[in-house]
Amino acid sequence: MIKHNFDELINRKGTECKKWDTYADDVIPMWIADTDFKCPQPVIDAMVKRAEHGIYGYPVNDKNFEEAIVNWQKKRFGWKIESEWVEYTPAVIPAIVYAIYAFTNPGDNIVIQMPAYHPFHAIIPNNGRHILGNNLILQEDGSYEIDFENLESLLSQKRTTMFLLCSPHNPTGKCFTREELNKISELCLKHNVFVVSDEIHSDIIYKGSKHIPFGSLSQEAADNCVVCVNPSKTFNIAGVRTGAAVIPNRRNHDLFYAPLENLKAYGRTIFGTLPIEISYNECDYYADQLLEYLEGNLEYLKKFLAEKIPKIKIGHPQATYLIWLNCKELNMEPAKLQQFFMEEAKVAMNEGSTFGTGGAGFMRMNIACPRARLVKALNQIEKSVNML
Repeated sequence: MIKHNFDELINRKGTECKKWDTYADDVIPMWIADTDFKCPQPVIDAMVKRAEHGIYGYPVNDKNFEEAIVNWQKKRFGWKIESEWVEYTPAVIPAIVYAIYAFTNPGDNIVIQMPAYHPFHAIIPNNGRHILGNNLILQEDGSYEIDFENLESLLSQKRTTMFLLCSPHNPTGKCFTREELNKISELCLKHNVFVVSDEIHSDIIYKGSKHIPFGSLSQEAADNCVVCVNPSKTFNIAGVRTGAAVIPNRRNHDLFYAPLENLKAYGRTIFGTLPIEISYNECDYYADQLLEYLEGNLEYLKKFLAEKIPKIKIGHPQATYLIWLNCKELNMEPAKLQQFFMEEAKVAMNEGSTFGTGGAGFMRMNIACPRARLVKALNQIEKSVNML
């Protein structure tokens, strides 16, 4: 088995890297959701070999891409899907937009769970739909629970036609149980609300939790959903801008495909599909080792905060490498909190209020980096907090 070195420090400055080239050289970026780990070697080798061919004309849409998605869903999550269910998309957010076009009308309501991944706050109103926020309930231990009474009241509204699920949830790190997902499915079916499940973080699930694809719950759930997947978070290939939608129901698949056809968004790219095929078919070892390394980072973070920065509380992360930090004891307004971490601690994170209701007083930290970098960032934060 290949052993990947996740401790390797790689300089990403000056590589048109959004994560690193956005901020000054003395700021450690721990914000946007890509990792600081080199891609799996089989992906690098395949990309280099393809580049050396020297001709990059239009690719044929063979079934290698679809079969890679089928392969991963079966071996990692036990969901047996068919290649005909899979549709290529240029990343997950565009897939969600196509679903909005396909399954809702202008003026309709779309339910999201707050605090919510910030692009959700843009793509819904930008396309003429209204956001209804189902606020997740923060528990004393930092975990989150679903307010099902409120959820049903939102789903039952006349113009509510879609529920946009983020599973596992970003930014809270919640991994939904089968019971929770079944209840969501039942309520959406009861009120004739279509489900779009963004499962981009599904590979990063910590011990004690398990990811369950929404479409695997039941035949009824499968017939009422689009599941969006993308290996970009796992294998650090977000820049290839490729994802997939899994749509078990044929009629729904045809409806979903119509906006792609209208916008001519179905054309694939040579360097977009290849790394996904290699990642899913050859790089299980990398995904396994990545999760083990991230669990080590998470344990280090928990211990450091508890012993040295107790004013910053870590919640109850069950999934994702995006850790939701409760900074309310620092007693700062959102803008001041962002300024403090950026200018005093010199660590760039996502400020919580940008995720909507329930986000103020939180910061989202990306721990997908070599441990030495995490240690350095935490030492800088400790020093700055102690100076308050």
